[in-house]
Amino acid sequence: MTELRKRGAGGGDPDTAENISDKEADGDDRLGLSGDTEGECDGDSKTDTPDVPASTADTDNTPECLNKALEGLPPKWRNYWIRGLLSICMISGFFLMIYMGPIMLIFVVMGVQIKCFQEIITIGYRVYHSYELPWFRTLSWYFLICVNYFFYGETLADYFGALVRREEPLQFLSRYHRFISFTLYLAGFCMFVLSLVKKHYRLQFYMFAWTHVTLLIVVTQSHLVIQNLFEGMIWYIVPISIVICNDIMAYLFGFFFGRTPLIKLSPKKTWEGFIGGFFSTVVFGFILAYLLSQFQYFVCPVEFNSETNRFTVECEPSDLFVMQEYTLPVALQNTLSWKTVNLYPFQIHSIFLSSFASLIGPFGGFFASGFKRAFKIKDFANTIPGHGGIMDRFDCQYLMATFTHVYIASFVRGPNPSKVLQQLLTLQPEQQLSIFHILHSQLKERGLLPLPAIQAE
Repeated sequence: MTELRKRGAGGGDPDTAENISDKEADGDDRLGLSGDTEGECDGDSKTDTPDVPASTADTDNTPECLNKALEGLPPKWRNYWIRGLLSICMISGFFLMIYMGPIMLIFVVMGVQIKCFQEIITIGYRVYHSYELPWFRTLSWYFLICVNYFFYGETLADYFGALVRREEPLQFLSRYHRFISFTLYLAGFCMFVLSLVKKHYRLQFYMFAWTHVTLLIVVTQSHLVIQNLFEGMIWYIVPISIVICNDIMAYLFGFFFGRTPLIKLSPKKTWEGFIGGFFSTVVFGFILAYLLSQFQYFVCPVEFNSETNRFTVECEPSDLFVMQEYTLPVALQNTLSWKTVNLYPFQIHSIFLSSFASLIGPFGGFFASGFKRAFKIKDFANTIPGHGGIMDRFDCQYLMATFTHVYIASFVRGPNPSKVLQQLLTLQPEQQLSIFHILHSQLKERGLLPLPAIQAE
């Protein structure tokens, strides 16, 4: 390979030299594109893996006091206690953030998104930086800002219409939001083209794609988490909680009963953990849905009150969160000796959410495992002792957030009157008047409006 690079850099046909240099210097073998082999991490061929410099992700950052307290335990039990203690701390922090309200949860989602983006981009940067090519990290963060500007601007227009109409600068930004977003992206696109360096084109386009795929996986799906939150905090809490439950219960069942390997990408995953996690998660989700459905704070859509400039979670709960009586199938009637059962409709939805979190959600983790094996790293980072990086804990959450958003749009949510009203208020007066006359005429034809007094006589 070294000889080919020297030949490409020297004399000869310039086109041939550049092609050779592109193929070799760009390092297909560095990016793991020369082939794919099955088996464990140790069995992957060396040329199939990028030449990634040592990462802090594989170092032990467990607090010294915890190491000393657990130093007499076998490695398996030591890891069990470290993961358990840190899990309790993270769950406690999650409860505290829920108590602090929707604004705090939005900032938490934003912080998690930025950290996950940084962890993935850093892996690519370690490969890219070895060539000393300009602007990759700068452009990656620039595109992150552009995409967040677009998504959060859309959210501002959808859920804070009253605030936007009240502030003149926001009216301008709202009206031309998509044009401004596209202009910002074009500026980054042009900067990328200007940064192209001869003989390294292919690698630079690899990294350009790397950034955009990371944006798609992390930023787009984190935006869906926020949209789920605005439908009601229960649509935020339940999906996140059942993924956490599935992760914990699958780990516990696998730890104590695991014998049968589940998938080669994650050799520690077992069928016993997978099945035990499924049943535990469905039961947990069903009970959690019952508990949360009783409180307006969790079930009401999160709305912005322009008079108080605060979020409100007060409403008349929808039918999803009103106790209803259901007739059991005949087979269950004979088994349980019950004919009917009282449930919140949301509890039925929770069964489907829990099933997805248990059966399909883990594939987000398998995907992340394959990604890490491609680069021969244990974790994305070492942010959380015993758990790895933030992305290691949220690999399944993003997939779950997308499913929840699609599920709400497909089976739960109808037209939103407040959004329709906000769009009507942005129209010209004559357009608003035309819509008023059409709506008034249709309501009269359907008998929903009283006839004028003269006409009634």
